[in-house]
Amino acid sequence: MRMLAVLLLALAASAAAASAILELGHGHVVFVTGGGATFPYPQYYMWMLKFMEEHPRVRMTYEYLGSGAGQARFFQGTLDFAGSDPPLGHEVWEQYRGKVMQVPVLLGAVVVTYNLPELGDKTINLTGRVLALIYRGDIEYWDDPRIQELNPGVKLPHKPIIVVYRADASGTQEVFTLFLHKAAPDIWPRELVGKAPEYPVAATGRALGGLGNAGVADIVVQRPYTIGFIEWSFAIENNMPVAAIMNREGRFVKPSIESLQAVARAAAEKLPRDPRGDFSGDLDYVVYAEGEDAYPITAWTHLILWTSYSDPEKARAVAEFLRWIALKGDEYMVPGYAPPPEPLKQLLLRAAEILEESAAAG
Repeated sequence: MRMLAVLLLALAASAAAASAILELGHGHVVFVTGGGATFPYPQYYMWMLKFMEEHPRVRMTYEYLGSGAGQARFFQGTLDFAGSDPPLGHEVWEQYRGKVMQVPVLLGAVVVTYNLPELGDKTINLTGRVLALIYRGDIEYWDDPRIQELNPGVKLPHKPIIVVYRADASGTQEVFTLFLHKAAPDIWPRELVGKAPEYPVAATGRALGGLGNAGVADIVVQRPYTIGFIEWSFAIENNMPVAAIMNREGRFVKPSIESLQAVARAAAEKLPRDPRGDFSGDLDYVVYAEGEDAYPITAWTHLILWTSYSDPEKARAVAEFLRWIALKGDEYMVPGYAPPPEPLKQLLLRAAEILEESAAAG
């Protein structure tokens, strides 16, 4: 299922606000098309909505596709920018070196959710190792001793675990499987990390695939005894239970804005200072990161953009959107996301400068 979220709000903004930002011809409208990751969709929707209220001559769209499809369509030329949880791989970056920019723009968390009617919204504890065994198909029942020992005092049902994963090529899925590998490399090898891995549990007949975060959430809500992984904001929106996951320090933690920001601040120091740089592998900096209170499946998501556009007005519109996120985006955060820390804001501002320079050059 693809959801085309077309944000076409044209509310009156002050003439001063409109003219100070973009020098467009009278009545001229600039259209900017984006698409890709479902992970940041609720936040991008909010940012675009508020940006267009202030910039009525800009129309922005974002198509809910998944990271893999977003990258593909960006390079095919049908999108002006892509949203992608993982950055470009090194080989792809080398191919487009100097022509493409990437900015980790937003912090979120992948959470493990479940439907256990006997427990309601009670929190259960899980480890990366147990999750890897569940997604391999090695743990079959909810009351398996390896789950039960993590949850003393909780009566888990003797019911088969129905495992839900992403049926589309998904950055959320890459983040989750990277966590499984880092937490239990002997159980979850590197070849099972990716946007569309082959889950061993699928061969057992106890697995279902959902399209997008919303598709996984729908299955878990509707089907008892399921387990799945989704972006945190989707769990908040649907009032779904969220497991506490053991972090690198051996503590069971649930996500919080403060823990996401702490992970991001430390990780941002390892990033390139130029948005044209190589960001491949940067998920390793935030997934299963060190820190007593660190949530272990923290992730950031990226905007992928060209360094120049054939239409200078489009370049200026994209540049202003990046600047707006850096300077005003914190005011409009959706529950479940953390705003970019200062080093990421500087990357956004530098990307805006590069686009403005290209527009001025014609």
